[in-house]
Amino acid sequence: MTENEIGTIVVQCAIEVHRELGPGLFESVYESCLAHELKERKLAVDRQMPIPIRYKEIEFDEGFIADVIIENKVILELKSVETITRAHKKQLQTYLRLTGMKLGYLLNFGEALMKNGIRRIVNGLDE
Repeated sequence: MTENEIGTIVVQCAIEVHRELGPGLFESVYESCLAHELKERKLAVDRQMPIPIRYKEIEFDEGFIADVIIENKVILELKSVETITRAHKKQLQTYLRLTGMKLGYLLNFGEALMKNGIRRIVNGLDE
């Protein structure tokens, strides 16, 4: 399955979860429900995944923790905030660069309409 195919499923599942629960809950609630929906669609889902990073010649076992990684191809960063900032976008861009993954989604479940809370971030992905 390609990154873009996974992305289509992510968007569908995020909208479904948001439609069912509404905005304003903790990110962990949305993460649990979204992971369930993705697994129902037979996708491999890892939650709160520690990602090692390399800094110069030093390897750090836990450089950051990714909210959700799907099929080892797509990173999801979940938020439940009033407004997504540039810092949130840069965070996901850095995650993509450090992992070598090509596609990520910043999902803000704090929006009144989920479609307004979806940001697709790419890192060298062929469209």
